[in-house]
Amino acid sequence: MTDRDELRASKALQGLQFPTTKADMVEYARERSASEGTLRALEALPEGQYANREQAVESVPQRPEQS
Repeated sequence: MTDRDELRASKALQGLQFPTTKADMVEYARERSASEGTLRALEALPEGQYANREQAVESVPQRPEQS
């Protein structure tokens, strides 16, 4: 993940209530019309519960798999 991707993912998750799951984050970002790159990055997150936005952003793999 680049610094730019980190900013986009963080912005896409603004306003989302935590703790939450990967699926909820992806759906929230999709509803807010996040870019395909941002959605790919969020979809690459490991399954699980995330305590806050910072934890989620830090957990996005450096190079999400292309769909």
